[in-house]
Amino acid sequence: MIDRATVDRIYAAADVVDIVSDFVTLKRAGVNYKACCPFHSEDTPSFVVSPAKGLYKCFGCGKGGNAVTFVMEHEKMTYVEALKFVAKKYGIEVQEREMSDEEKQRNDDRESMMVVNSWAYDYFKQQLSDTDEGLSVGKSYLRQRGFTDATIARFGLGYCPSKGDQMTQAALSAGYKEQFLTGTGLSIKRETGGWYDRFCGRVIFPIHSISGRVIAFGGRVMRKDDRTAKYLNSPESPVYSKTNSLYGLYFAKAAITKHNYCILVEGYTDVIQMHQKGIENVVASSGTSLTTEQIRLIGRFTRNITVIYDGDSAGIKASLRGIDMILREGMNVRIVLLPAPEDPDSFARNHTAEEVRDYIDTHSEDFISFKANLLMEEAKGDPIRKAELIQDIVQSISEVPDKIQRSVFVKDCAKKMDISEQVLLDEVARRRMLGVDKGAVEFVNNFRRGQQFAERTTPPTVEQQLGHVQPGSDVAEVEKELVSCLLLYGHQNFEMRESGGSRLLLNVADTIFRSIEIPPCTPVYRTIYEEYYRQWEERGVGEKVPEDIFISYNDPEVCNVTVDMLTADSNYSLSNIWKKHDIYHDSEEALLSSRIPRLIFLYQFKALDSTVDELKKKLATEEITDEEVDAILGQINDINKARLELAGRINRLIV
Repeated sequence: MIDRATVDRIYAAADVVDIVSDFVTLKRAGVNYKACCPFHSEDTPSFVVSPAKGLYKCFGCGKGGNAVTFVMEHEKMTYVEALKFVAKKYGIEVQEREMSDEEKQRNDDRESMMVVNSWAYDYFKQQLSDTDEGLSVGKSYLRQRGFTDATIARFGLGYCPSKGDQMTQAALSAGYKEQFLTGTGLSIKRETGGWYDRFCGRVIFPIHSISGRVIAFGGRVMRKDDRTAKYLNSPESPVYSKTNSLYGLYFAKAAITKHNYCILVEGYTDVIQMHQKGIENVVASSGTSLTTEQIRLIGRFTRNITVIYDGDSAGIKASLRGIDMILREGMNVRIVLLPAPEDPDSFARNHTAEEVRDYIDTHSEDFISFKANLLMEEAKGDPIRKAELIQDIVQSISEVPDKIQRSVFVKDCAKKMDISEQVLLDEVARRRMLGVDKGAVEFVNNFRRGQQFAERTTPPTVEQQLGHVQPGSDVAEVEKELVSCLLLYGHQNFEMRESGGSRLLLNVADTIFRSIEIPPCTPVYRTIYEEYYRQWEERGVGEKVPEDIFISYNDPEVCNVTVDMLTADSNYSLSNIWKKHDIYHDSEEALLSSRIPRLIFLYQFKALDSTVDELKKKLATEEITDEEVDAILGQINDINKARLELAGRINRLIV
């Protein structure tokens, strides 16, 4: 861990213009610099660098941050890697926290395993190209698959000799310890004594980390044996996690960023063949089920994924779970179905690069169309099967976190499946309320009694009372507005009219901190809120908290959110959730006087909403008694009354 003093020195030395200029040609535009954005294609420059504020912002794609986060985004580095990159540029020695003896040992062991993998990588390549067995068995197989020598060299393909322990003996003779050979899974110790090479007699596919280091291997057997797995991977180890790795990502990341989408296939040869055709934004899950971690790994480079399936419908149905996982992570997914019996490897081998690209472009479908086309034939003429298909599609829609996208998908599904849009909306809402249908049966059974009682005793909902004047749709949006107010206007004053007609002069930050009992729940907004409070307490009411504190904060997400807020339109933070009501003011003072009280009341209202949600979760527990149900419903009833009172205050302020 880099100590805070060193981080501060790095930020103090980092010149955002100097850093960005290493990657982008900047032109002066007044006090700022402009360029075409390096993160998306554009003809008119919308990428601005402000040396005065120490930040960059693209007003086209929205990306923004400071010098360190620019390096993170452009070079796809972690925060610590970016800090070290900038520190090296300015000759700053990075002092990291002293590790314990146990941590040092783990670190040394991990590095030793990486060294062993590096040796094995060179060994397998040498065996493929310089030995009779490697050439006759391994090289001939790869050439048979259509791989050129250049492709074989680029991906570092190799061969492990078929003699049971030849590789292990060579490693031991070279001075490598058996604990690291077994730790990486390269060698297996026999119970009867001696060794066995895990990959003996197999063509080797090295697996690289995102930074290019060899962390594991995959091996394809060369002899025909039904009892032997065709493909074999390295086991989990301190340097390799299957769930956190994607084959080919190291070679594909630049192309993924350039094209802004990632093609996902299944196997090693699928990736290599597509790369050989010049289609390089391709990765594979290496034959394992797709994981959330792998999806998030792709998400570092793009929000768009195209999944390619071969013509095996049985295999496709088994893989549909991955589509829902991609949707759940907020990614955009399209699906391409290849004609039977093709797979990505054979299809790329039998077609030109242009034909492959054209097929992907013209045959990619959204998940609704894909599922409907895939399963509708089975449901033809059977209303029950059709209902099951619709339920399956609704389940996928309910996984989508963005409400606008969900609405669009519902409209599309209603049209394609000839069903009421409102019915679909209700079902999607029900599934999301029930945790995307997880534990739905238990929840409904336990909550049914409470619902019946609540229908008789609960007054009209706040939503009914607020009607069209309820601003915002979720707590995060209101939290964002609150934090934005602090950053932009915390040091300013506004007038508040009392019931008797007299006026009070109040400070924005002081009023917010006195009125809000519960800090924001969203982590990044909570961090900004609490840091602002610490700085405000030190400086006193009316003193401006410097923006640089947040622009150069040691959490990249805080930096980026701050830049977004500071570079938005001047009235953005106070108008975003209110502009739908056409409430505008000529002066900033009038704007603050009108909207700060409403924002505080709305925040309090949303906090009560969250409390109700927590109480409803308690109702979902299996062990809950009738007495506890009545007590919780009583609390919900009391909170509803408080929400109604707040709703009335918000209404009066808006009128």
